[in-house]
Amino acid sequence: MSDQMQRSANAEFSTLLIASLPKLRRFAFSLCRRAAQADDLVQSACERAILAKSGFEVGTHFDAWMFRIVRNLWIDILRRQKTAGVTIDVEDAFDVVGSDGNANMESRQLLHKTRQEIMNLSDDLRDVIILVCVEELSYKEAAAVLDVPVGTIMSRLSRARIKLAEATGYGEAGRS
Repeated sequence: MSDQMQRSANAEFSTLLIASLPKLRRFAFSLCRRAAQADDLVQSACERAILAKSGFEVGTHFDAWMFRIVRNLWIDILRRQKTAGVTIDVEDAFDVVGSDGNANMESRQLLHKTRQEIMNLSDDLRDVIILVCVEELSYKEAAAVLDVPVGTIMSRLSRARIKLAEATGYGEAGRS
């Protein structure tokens, strides 16, 4: 490959990587639930992607490739934590700044409740709802990231939506 073609490929890879950072951070935060740890996870994923950029197939969905790297790194971290014992993060408690408007406050409360309920979902359901509903991956792309059939994605997404609707009080309203 010529130097010019190599530089062009590197520039394209860099552009894709930078564009995916906000999505990767949201996904990483949904996995580990701590901002600092999510940042570390994204940084590790970027390092791994740069080292393995020859493994990325041009024309495939770059974000899905990166989500899979993040998820695999997270699984590795969880495995290591089982042997490391319990750790406590000082950033576990966070303060919510309120506003004077009732509608704004109600929206914040509902958003907080929804986020809590998403975090209370099982890992399988939470991963699917984040990938499909937040990161807007197709069912096929989410299936590739999670290494499950598309039908499993559809089933998990349906169960996750039902659980969230019931937990946030919209389950009953949706049935009537």
